[in-house]
Amino acid sequence: MKGRYKAALALLLLIILLPLALVMTLGWWVPKLAGIWLPAGTRIALDGPPKLSLHALRIPDLRYIVADCELAHLRQGELTHPGRWRLNIGELEINSACLSKLPQAEPSATAPRTLAQWQSMLPYSWVTIDRLTLSPWQQWQGKLALDITPQKQTVRYQGKDITLSAQLQGQALVVDEFALRLLADRPPITLNGQFVMPLVPDGLPVEGHTRTTLQIPTIASPVDVEVAWREGEGELIALDRETGDPLLDLPWQLTPQRLTISDGRWSWPYQGMPLSGRLGVNVDGWKQGLDNALISGRMNVITTGKAGKGNAVLNFGPGKLNPDASDMPMQLTGEAKHEDLIFYAVLPAHLSGRLDDPQLAFTPGALLRSRGRVIESLNLDEIRWPLAGVTLSQRGVDGRLQAILRAHEQQLGDFLLHLDGKAQDFLPDNGLWQWRYWGEGGFTPMQARWDVAGTGEWRDQRITLNTLSTGFNQLRYGTMQMRQPRLTLNKPVVWLRDPQHPQFSGALTLEAGQTTFSGGSVLPPSVLNFSVEGSDPTLFQFKGDLHAQAIGPVRVNGRWDGERLRGQAWWPQQSLTVFQPLLPPDWKVDLREGELYAQIAFSAAPAQGFTAGGHGVVKGGSAWLPDNKINGVDFILPFRYGNGNWQLGTHGPVSLHIAEIENQVTARNFTASLQGRWPWSETDPLLLSDVSVDVLGGKITLLQLRMPQHDPALLRVQNISSSELISAINPKQFTLSGPVSGALPLWLNNEKWIVKDGWLSNPGPLTLRIDKDTADAIVNDNMAAGAAINWLRYIEISRSWTKINVDNLGLLTLQAAITGTSRVEGKSNAITLNYSHQENIFTLWRSLRFGDNLQSWLEKNATLSDKKGM
Repeated sequence: MKGRYKAALALLLLIILLPLALVMTLGWWVPKLAGIWLPAGTRIALDGPPKLSLHALRIPDLRYIVADCELAHLRQGELTHPGRWRLNIGELEINSACLSKLPQAEPSATAPRTLAQWQSMLPYSWVTIDRLTLSPWQQWQGKLALDITPQKQTVRYQGKDITLSAQLQGQALVVDEFALRLLADRPPITLNGQFVMPLVPDGLPVEGHTRTTLQIPTIASPVDVEVAWREGEGELIALDRETGDPLLDLPWQLTPQRLTISDGRWSWPYQGMPLSGRLGVNVDGWKQGLDNALISGRMNVITTGKAGKGNAVLNFGPGKLNPDASDMPMQLTGEAKHEDLIFYAVLPAHLSGRLDDPQLAFTPGALLRSRGRVIESLNLDEIRWPLAGVTLSQRGVDGRLQAILRAHEQQLGDFLLHLDGKAQDFLPDNGLWQWRYWGEGGFTPMQARWDVAGTGEWRDQRITLNTLSTGFNQLRYGTMQMRQPRLTLNKPVVWLRDPQHPQFSGALTLEAGQTTFSGGSVLPPSVLNFSVEGSDPTLFQFKGDLHAQAIGPVRVNGRWDGERLRGQAWWPQQSLTVFQPLLPPDWKVDLREGELYAQIAFSAAPAQGFTAGGHGVVKGGSAWLPDNKINGVDFILPFRYGNGNWQLGTHGPVSLHIAEIENQVTARNFTASLQGRWPWSETDPLLLSDVSVDVLGGKITLLQLRMPQHDPALLRVQNISSSELISAINPKQFTLSGPVSGALPLWLNNEKWIVKDGWLSNPGPLTLRIDKDTADAIVNDNMAAGAAINWLRYIEISRSWTKINVDNLGLLTLQAAITGTSRVEGKSNAITLNYSHQENIFTLWRSLRFGDNLQSWLEKNATLSDKKGM
């Protein structure tokens, strides 16, 4: 009895402890037991034991592993049964790369085949996954909710950039909402529609109709897309909602062996370059999946430009677009026309690599060419881009990059440029592209030939111009000739394109040989050194200095902001003698003394042109000429320049002061002021004022000359000493002493006159003495005039009046009336002389033979007054 009691107790303990042990060891025996039904090579791993309670089974962590690849990872799973099964999963990660490693198995004969059979096996349940992640598309992670019954299945998915709501009831699938946001700043793509699923779920729906809206960044209005099909035939149509124009029309047929798009049409009427064409595609073995399907097709592109229509054809396949290893041959052949440009292409290529990382490699014979007109005056004779060996991928361009450009400009000339380099996974600001360039051409306006050569690279965000040498054999314009100007680098030009800390820097030198001008002026060989510093080529500062042997240096600095060049230039005080080479030798001007300095500010922009303003100063200038000397020159030139106009005198007028001009006549204290616009106009005249010079013991002044001129400018002669004038002219036939004054109304743009109604008179007594030999010669040659000539040997002139006119041909007309007293041999006689004379003043300077002229006049015009006195 006692033994039976012990056995019953042991059995009771076994019944109680065995379930408890099974629960406590779930983490050990569940993976072993599941392995009996899992495919070979797969297994379940639990990082912690499941927890079983009266109401739920909780699985904290479960992983499903295929070979060594983690296909799925479940965290915080809970299974309950409140009326129907409910599965809640906190997080589920699925790695799609492991799907290809699942072992292939023959389908079981007892397995359900039809959609209805599968649906009948579904339990009444709810499934919720708080965060579902499918790699490598982690950006589409979200929350999944399933409501499942054998009669109806409903799915809802909500992520940051994706939303889905759909239901399947029998064979009828209804998508109530689908929204997918591809770009953060663009509206999402939306889709809805109805579909009829096949009886056997091994293919596409047998019937369907769906609509979607796309917002394409380059198109202002939305694009509506509609797809409809039935029994293996269908059509896809895309329309611009605003215009209603068809953008895509693809009719297609589907058989178990082939998907065919036949006679598809497409158009792209945007961005000022309308494109259109047709499309045909065959996909053989589509049911075997994208990995094994064989794809081929043809698409043509029609372009329209000023040169007419162009047609290019893209042939591709047969080949495969495999997610892991694509293999697709293709070739683009034909021409495209845009505006005045024509592009010619023969581009055989091969597409390979994974679909998410494709590579397009151009094969031998790949060449892209172009010709035409870029702008009105620039004609591209030919551009050639050999592309054989170049590879394109998501990482960038790889291979040898070449370009050959031959062009001509109608006014400037022709040129030929070469570019050759190598790229390594290059994209803008990523990868490496190293290049060298060289070329030559002509510059017709300057009768010059030029050349250029250099090297550089684009490494990630850094663009470097390592070497540069460009120049002309000469620059000739009119009588100016500059010899061999050349621009080189002192320091590499570097552009760092860092968005946070951009930098742009470099140093250059412009050297030029001797520059000659008309008349023999020479500018010695010159050098301009300058550096640039800024953030990019559209925003930098520059500074430098220019000198030509002893001339200079002229210091310059400024900035370029992408639209306008601004700067300043300083010419420090420097001796005038350094400018001696700029004066032609035949001028015979010798610079002796003086100092110069200047300062200007300038600006240049396409819409505004070139403008400048500043001032120049000359102090104590002195120059010697063969016949005269100019000493004590002080000159101040404030100015502004813009739109081809000079504003002379800004805060003050242009002023000139010359202390002394030594010639046959010495002039002192010459002053003049100039202010206004050149070229002048009625609204902006040019004014010459305050002109004054001390000469011949008197003064010559000009109060104001206005251009354009409406009134004569009055040139006043004040107390000019006639004796000093005669001494300067030094005639041997006569002498004259006493002051002369007058006024000459001066015209510069009168249709007839230069001087009109000018006059000269003597404000004091004048004395005229004829040389004895001259008077004797007149008496001997002309006895009739002898008596009168004797009374003219010495005359005291009490009053004289001379009227002066000069026409615009230079003809001078003098009408003089002289009243005085002749005193000869102790006798006196009243004398009246009336004198008329004409001569061209433009030729007068060629000869100053006043004595000979006077002698001839006296012979013909001398008369005695009726009254004689002692």
